[in-house]
Amino acid sequence: MAKVMTDLGLKDRLREDEVLKAWRNIVGDFLAAQSSPQRLKDAILYVRVLQPTVHFELDRIWKPQILEKLTKRFGSHTVRDIKFRIG
Repeated sequence: MAKVMTDLGLKDRLREDEVLKAWRNIVGDFLAAQSSPQRLKDAILYVRVLQPTVHFELDRIWKPQILEKLTKRFGSHTVRDIKFRIG
């Protein structure tokens, strides 16, 4: 099955879906309510954030811990950075 997924080019898409679905579990309910992962491209997770204050906290305070949790769960080749965007 994994070979078929890879041959069809769907393996990366499935991995992206897993990362996006895991966001609430990784960051908790409060931060998940204030942010939404949008896509995973080239091992960079792009996350939309509702407010500038939450953006600051996620980017400056929580980013290392979130990256560590993502790396432990999915590996360093899947997510190597997070970019937070207000909007």
